[in-house]
Amino acid sequence: MIQLSPFDLAAAALLVCLSAALTHALRLATAGRLLIAAARALVQLLVVGLLLKLLFTRADILWVAGFALVMLAIAGYESFARQRRPLVGGWGYAVGTLAMFLSSFTVAIIALTVIVEPDPWYTPRYAIPLLGMLLGNTMTGVAIALDRLTQSAFDQRGVIEARLVLGHTWRDAISDFRADSMRAGMIPTINGMAAAGVVSLPGMMTGQILAGAPPLEAVKYQIVILFLIAAGTVLGTVGAVWAASRRLFDHRERLRLDRLGTPHSAA
Repeated sequence: MIQLSPFDLAAAALLVCLSAALTHALRLATAGRLLIAAARALVQLLVVGLLLKLLFTRADILWVAGFALVMLAIAGYESFARQRRPLVGGWGYAVGTLAMFLSSFTVAIIALTVIVEPDPWYTPRYAIPLLGMLLGNTMTGVAIALDRLTQSAFDQRGVIEARLVLGHTWRDAISDFRADSMRAGMIPTINGMAAAGVVSLPGMMTGQILAGAPPLEAVKYQIVILFLIAAGTVLGTVGAVWAASRRLFDHRERLRLDRLGTPHSAA
């Protein structure tokens, strides 16, 4: 495996700085966010690398579970932080986090105990990267789906309330918007699978090949990962949208837009 030097990392960082300069020159108002995101990625990945080095030497289920819960907590925050109209009162965080816990953790445990089968099944070298890929992709799907759902409910409140007046249940009143939100959340994952190997080489497969693994072995692992990600994203997106859509109505089946935040309340 080719070792990367600090100079190599600096060269890659320079490309990001040049990209930020370009966006600033074009007045896209994204230069600052791009640089902050790059700095966050640098610090977070270096810290995670040090933590994983420690974790890999201590194959203890409590350490693995604790690290996994920290990942889940951060993913839950990121899933609602940039929504235009998130659910207020902690519900925006709770819905996304619970949906990702039930989907990503379930799929990860099935993969570790039935498909990959390391010994022990919670071996950090397998469990943490696998869960990270599942959480990251599910987080994206959940965030997109919830953002689409809450914004659609606000924009189409007249349509939804008219259906309620005509005697529709809350499920029927919001059913098409709910389905549209689920589809939106699944699009990145479906596109990723459809384009894998034709338009792009997925990250895990590329990393294994660069590390010297046989291409066919890398392909087999990537296929498994893509299918696991698809399952986790579908389960998480469906669960999050169902829970959020239910929260938009009270026990008398009235649309409660006061349970949504303002466009400026999301971080």
